Parts: sequence; C-alpha cells; structure tokens
Amino acid sequence: MTQSSRRNKQQAGFTLLEAMIAIVILSFGILSLAAVYAQGIQVASMTQLDYIAEKKSEEAVETIFAARDSKLLAWTNIRNVTGGGGANDGVFLVGPQPLLAAGPDGLYGTADDDAANPDVVITGPGPDKILGTADDVVMSLTNMKRTITIIDVPGETGLRQVTITMTYTVGSLTRNYTLVSFISQFS
Repeated sequence: MTQSSRRNKQQAGFTLLEAMIAIVILSFGILSLAAVYAQGIQVASMTQLDYIAEKKSEEAVETIFAARDSKLLAWTNIRNVTGGGGANDGVFLVGPQPLLAAGPDGLYGTADDDAANPDVVITGPGPDKILGTADDVVMSLTNMKRTITIIDVPGETGLRQVTITMTYTVGSLTRNYTLVSFISQFS
C-alpha cells in the first residue's frame, strides 16, 4: 500500500450518527438559551410590578401619616374596622382590597374608596408625546390587592404598627410585597 492510500483511509469524514449527535447537542443548547430568555422576560415583568407594589404601599402609608398630621382622623380611628361602630372604631377595611381611587377622605383602603374608578399607573405618553393628556398609556392594576393592617404595639401606648401587603400575579406566579411602618400618636 502506498503512502497516499493510507492517508485516505485515515481521513474519513463524519458518519451520519456523529452528525445526528452533534445536531441533538446543539439543539439542546439553543433550547436552553430560549428558556433562559423567556425567564428573563418574566423577571423583567415582575420587576416593574414589584416597583409598582412598593410605590402603592408607600402611597398608602403616606396618606395615613397625612391624615394623622392634618387631624383628618383622630388617633382612635387610625386602625382597622372592628365592626363595633363606636367612636374608637377604625376606618381601614380588613382583608385584601382592590386598588381603587381614594374617596372623599383621601385615604386608601377605606369604605368610601371610589369603586367606579380603579387605580391605574401611567406608563408613558400617548401618540401626542405629551405626558398628562387623555391619550397617555395606562396600566390597569386590577390584578393587585392591598391589605392594610394596623395593630397596637404591645407595651407601647400611642404606637401602632402599620403593615401594608400588596398581592399580585405575574403569569402563573402570585407575589407579595410587604411594607411595615410604625406610627405614633404624636406628629
């Protein structure tokens, strides 16, 4: 056998089986990247809703402090509704509540919230490119619920713990954001 014929036998190409194995491995890698990309999109969506939940929680706490500071509410009324209806009964509804526009009292989570006006977030200007006009792009917050819980701090007269819990869904996941604050009788 000559030297050139030996080289030809050593330089054989890929077999069909080797090519199919390579295609399967590459396909697996590409599908894995697609799954990571899809998960990234879901996380990005969660990030926006996490931020909105944080800001809506802060907004609710700020209105409670403002009601105390402006004397809109007496200290005895800065608590949850107990159902007693007396002078010491609170005004904040118990349990998860839809995000609605504040009613005449300016407080979120009370009985006078405007059920005809669900809360929305403006996400950008509309076609006219001017923010604050009627054509702005808005996001409905109907998938969010807010729970306001106000309890007395044991052993501390004139101090209450305010817990705001936002519950919302992103795809098939249910997420919670909780903000805990304290409010004293004195501003």
